[in-house]
Amino acid sequence: MAFTSKDVMELRQRTGVGMMDCKKALVATDGDMEAAIDFLREKGMATAAKKEARIAAEGIVYAASKNGKSVLLEVNCESDFVAGGPVFKEYVGKVAEYILDNAPASVEDVVAAMQSVTNEYVMKMGEKLSIRRYTVYEANDTVVDTYIHMGGKIGVMVEASKGASSEVVHDVALQIAAANSQYVTRDEVPQAEVEHEKEILKAQAMNEDSKKPEAIIEKMLVGRINKFYKEVCLTEQVFVKNSDITIAQYLKQNGDVTVIRFTRYAMGEGLQKREDDFVGEVMAQAHLNK
Repeated sequence: MAFTSKDVMELRQRTGVGMMDCKKALVATDGDMEAAIDFLREKGMATAAKKEARIAAEGIVYAASKNGKSVLLEVNCESDFVAGGPVFKEYVGKVAEYILDNAPASVEDVVAAMQSVTNEYVMKMGEKLSIRRYTVYEANDTVVDTYIHMGGKIGVMVEASKGASSEVVHDVALQIAAANSQYVTRDEVPQAEVEHEKEILKAQAMNEDSKKPEAIIEKMLVGRINKFYKEVCLTEQVFVKNSDITIAQYLKQNGDVTVIRFTRYAMGEGLQKREDDFVGEVMAQAHLNK
């Protein structure tokens, strides 16, 4: 599989490793991006690539609530100028209202139902608009809270057990936004992901000292996989407001609250931003004008 300089740059952005090492990793893995990340991690040169490493598209994450229902959604546009403007936010608000009022079955249904409204706002703003994703929670003897960070760069929606105070649930939402929690507890982590992480961590340990006995490596592996859980599991993370306790301890101290589920959106994660080649455009225009 061939790769380009853009692939090298993307690998560098996702791992923080130098350009030459990124190129070597892509050569060693025949241009496979995910395999190259694993290759660099096994060599101890890169930390785990975050799920939101490729945050590129413009737009906002938005939250709204109505009649016991809450929605978290992401809508994209082409420029940060439009994303920060009141007209775009007005449009996103209408999309959220439609979702809460009509309980559509899918994003495709929302796009179809909102097509005329979308066309109207495309004409107003002069940019392509894309309703990308949404999640709806309905409070049913539970407590739901939403949190929007940095004007829509990150959005979180949390559902917690009955009786939880709004302050506690909001603190949990803030934690998820700040710490990039991916699961509530370690029981939710897919076994395939755990096994994959173990393979990476074992390779790291062996690369550090190939003469270490297998028993020692296995002991190291237990400690490192526990560290992995503390990074991705909400209840095992250190509380961002009090580094002396974990989220599990915080919940226990405040009414023994249970976090049922959460959704976290980072604006543009996984989308490739359009790259403007101004030099190329000028050269192309010059060629056309000859």
